Amino acid sequence: METNLFIAYIGIAIMLALTGIGSAYGVTIVGNAAIGAAKKVDGKFGNFLVLTALPGTQGLYGFAGYFMFQNIFGVLTPEITFFQAMATLAAGLALGFVGWLSAIRQGQVCANGVVSIGQGHDAFGNTLILAVFPELYAIVALAAAFLIGSAIAV
Repeated sequence: METNLFIAYIGIAIMLALTGIGSAYGVTIVGNAAIGAAKKVDGKFGNFLVLTALPGTQGLYGFAGYFMFQNIFGVLTPEITFFQAMATLAAGLALGFVGWLSAIRQGQVCANGVVSIGQGHDAFGNTLILAVFPELYAIVALAAAFLIGSAIAV
């Protein structure tokens, strides 16, 4: 039914949009800090680049979620049931919101690490460790989307 497919694609759109927006904000937050820190300290651009890229992974998780529902689970077809559509919408909401917020928060953690490195502290490793915590919740949301998709797969 077309309505069911429309509902499912709303979930996919939310998943892609929110994870992408969160990643865009997150990498921008770190990028702004990196530009300022690069003016103060030489030879740390590689560290800044890695820390700037970290919040971008949530956007990739959103795309991975879409790929799973489209190609692995095969539910995005005209024959999708109402239950499958609502489950897809729920997975999209969960991964979308968790990815959005965790990317922004991860960007803030990484930006603080960049500032610390810019002040001459050896904080790269510690920042990577602390940046894993917001990332973990995005991974958990992706795993939950995978489990939801597995439960409704055709």
